[in-house]
Amino acid sequence: MVEEAEVLGADAVVTVRPTPSMVAAGSASEILACGTAVKLR
Repeated sequence: MVEEAEVLGADAVVTVRPTPSMVAAGSASEILACGTAVKLR
């Protein structure tokens, strides 16, 4: 996420929200994260 923000010219990533989800019943899960890239003045 930080690397993508840097490519966009952002200075920081704020409001990071992790979202867990189950991939397989009881044996695996994944965590997706969303954030907002910002450019400071």
